[in-house]
Amino acid sequence: MIDEPTAVSAEVEAFWVLARRQARLERLPAYFGPSGLVSLPPPAWSFGATPEQADELADLVAAGTKTATASAADDYAAEGVPLPEPGTLGIVLDGGGHPRALVTTTEVTVVAFDEVDEEHAYAEGEGDRTLATWRERHEAFFRDHDPHGRGFRADLPVVLERFRVLHPKPPRR
Repeated sequence: MIDEPTAVSAEVEAFWVLARRQARLERLPAYFGPSGLVSLPPPAWSFGATPEQADELADLVAAGTKTATASAADDYAAEGVPLPEPGTLGIVLDGGGHPRALVTTTEVTVVAFDEVDEEHAYAEGEGDRTLATWRERHEAFFRDHDPHGRGFRADLPVVLERFRVLHPKPPRR
């Protein structure tokens, strides 16, 4: 889901230093000193609309179970935010704003809500991972968390994003 990137905290900065090393991002060629890729932390954000959802979904990402997400395309347009692109990096935060995983976007498509398939629902890793559960949860989410008044409809354009975890951080206990 679209979430405003947070200011870079010391905890996110420390996570970024470790994650970029573990993900071997520093080994990319740079011709004029350190590249922006390894110098600047990527945006840090959380999934869901509540701290509880963010915790649950960050756990799924860090475990490698959640490798996809969906968001309303209308939100990107309303907020003037470009759609994610393959290769984009991001730091997934839990409900307390703590970094949990470094991810990279691998694929982005836009389809109508009622055209989301079972494969995508499974990749989102939530609940029993079925399309029926995905539709039930996401319809409720899009109805309950509608910051731009778009309303829900079966042909609502949905951004389907696939990602790969480059560096997980185990949950706090």
